[in-house]
Amino acid sequence: MDAHSPENLYPYTVSRPIYSNPTFEEDNERQAREERTLRERLSLFPVIDWLSRYPIREWLPSDVISGVSTGLVCSLQGLAYALLVSVAPVYGLYSAFFPILTYFLLGTSRHISVGPFPVTCLMVGSVVLTLAPDDHFLLPGNGTGVNGTEADGIVVDVEAMEVFLPIQVVMGLLQVGFLVRYLSDPLVGGFTTAAAFHVLISQLKIVLSVPTNNHSGCFSILYTLIDVFTNIRQTNRADLVAGLLTIVIVMAVKEVNSKFRHKIPVPIPIEVIVTVVAAGISYATELESRYGASIVHSIPRGFAPAQPPNTELLWNILGSSFSTAVVGYAVAVSVAKVYAAKHDYTIDGNQELIAFGFSNVFCGCFSGFVASTALSRTAVQESTGGKSQVAGIISAVMVMIVILALGNLLEPLQKSVLAAIVIANLKGMFMQVTEVPTLWRQNRADCFIWLATCLASVVLGLDVGLLAGLVFEMGTVVVRTQFPACSTLGNIPGTNIYRNMKDYKNITEVPGIKIFKCNAPIYFANIDYFKERLRVTVGFDSVRVFKKRNKALKKIHKLIKKGKLRATEVSLGVDNKGFESEQDSGRESGQVEDGDWPVPEVEVRVDWALELPVRVSVPKVQIHSLVLDFSAVSFLDVVAVKSLRLVGRPIFFYIAWPYYYYSVLDYCHSYSIHPAQCNIDKFRLHDTNISPTPIMRLLQPSL
Repeated sequence: MDAHSPENLYPYTVSRPIYSNPTFEEDNERQAREERTLRERLSLFPVIDWLSRYPIREWLPSDVISGVSTGLVCSLQGLAYALLVSVAPVYGLYSAFFPILTYFLLGTSRHISVGPFPVTCLMVGSVVLTLAPDDHFLLPGNGTGVNGTEADGIVVDVEAMEVFLPIQVVMGLLQVGFLVRYLSDPLVGGFTTAAAFHVLISQLKIVLSVPTNNHSGCFSILYTLIDVFTNIRQTNRADLVAGLLTIVIVMAVKEVNSKFRHKIPVPIPIEVIVTVVAAGISYATELESRYGASIVHSIPRGFAPAQPPNTELLWNILGSSFSTAVVGYAVAVSVAKVYAAKHDYTIDGNQELIAFGFSNVFCGCFSGFVASTALSRTAVQESTGGKSQVAGIISAVMVMIVILALGNLLEPLQKSVLAAIVIANLKGMFMQVTEVPTLWRQNRADCFIWLATCLASVVLGLDVGLLAGLVFEMGTVVVRTQFPACSTLGNIPGTNIYRNMKDYKNITEVPGIKIFKCNAPIYFANIDYFKERLRVTVGFDSVRVFKKRNKALKKIHKLIKKGKLRATEVSLGVDNKGFESEQDSGRESGQVEDGDWPVPEVEVRVDWALELPVRVSVPKVQIHSLVLDFSAVSFLDVVAVKSLRLVGRPIFFYIAWPYYYYSVLDYCHSYSIHPAQCNIDKFRLHDTNISPTPIMRLLQPSL
């Protein structure tokens, strides 16, 4: 016998007992799972666990160096990012201090630096500009003057209430951190790139020091640019020169830090150096009085007293607070996962929600704004040797020193220098644009998500743009499942490998067999498309074939009755015992209706491939078997199950195919056979001594 014959290629025999769920659980002694305690579920104070095992000698020196370096960067970024929220710089220092304290107790990441993030700051700032625009605080009798004291009070109330809402805490307690996974990487990339554009435009007017109106919402970037170019002649040269020099110097030194990061033990704190030098030059040359430069002015010492925010603003900011909370958490967790993977530890997503939620509530009580993390600041903490959140506490001490003692030394600092520091730190977000060509090559749907989210966020504003991007992302999922990729598989000659017929030249179709693969779940929205693709693949409509054959059989029966034809009473085709119970009632009644099975008085074997003795055009069926590969089908809903049974019934009984209708790969996976060992030609029920797979039970309920 040929060693390569099908009988010898696959010498596998699979058999096992047929179980029902009760007997399986009884034989294998099913046991109840132990419920975790509330403490185990929430791990509310992770600091208790890791601080007791803190290696002081090994980690403390590195954490001290890292904390000092990160604290200086936190102080300056806090001052700079306050401009994005349209509040006084001192509130930026509060936002760089208070969140670190609570995250130290509740957080699970050892490396992220908690504090202001430009995207969330800008989102809070857009709410501030919407609820507290300058034209609400014009002084009586003066069309341009603004009551600064009253305006600042309302602005602080708005941004504090925006942060105070415990949205993240509630989400964490409800264990719904998984919802943030719907913010895919392409969506977050497009959104943060658009936010970088918003930040750039908002800081451009500060670098130029030109008067503009405050705009938020749709087309705010366009309106701001119009105001900037309208008043471009009023540019303050001192602020422009200081801003441009700061951008060039900071970006150049950051490139040096990045290129020689393995040779430089500690990155050069260029933001600190530039800020100190700029403040000294501004003080020595009296830039404000001599050249009209815009400076920070007042940074009061000490902390503002804790107070509850104004709850009257609750319903005005609820929607924007939710979007800000989700974005801040998504960015922070993404950064935390990067460093957790790098240093081989894990983070708890729901615990992170609780940590950031309490951090923001605590910060809101002291008039701070939303806390997240910034990749540049976290990179400083990690690259300078930070091992744990002890470095974060030391950085908070550095910010506290600035608040209590050194703040007045920064009062001569030009605002254009702070704005330039913000712009220089946007490079990483702008560089995400380089991902677009890669996404286009890898997955065009993800590329469209990136572009749609970015465009919507630029044009419509960050809040509405994020919602539009999320809706577009969900739409792509629906479209991809509603029109799934279906393919016909063929055999690579000389192998037992089956691949898409359209992808290879050296591939052949198994004679008489169609192998149909669907690469998506089958449910109510795509079942019609699935059936249409299946009909195109097999090359005929099974119901139409049945009706035509039924009509031909009736005429043949009449000819037999009249004696014009002679026939031997044999079964029609190959008996399908799987539907025997469904046939009996119909056979006994003797009824024949369209769409039901044929009940001829005399059953005959008809070779449908030959010319028939009656004038009925019966479609030719060129195959004898169909294999459905459902290995990529994750679920079927009730509508899909019913439709597949309706599709399978005429295929099995009416046309009487000898092969059963199930997935080859489903069979292999169910019985631990490698797919490469599956022999399609041997999948007859009488060739196997096994219980039916779920797909078989679906389409053959009587087996």
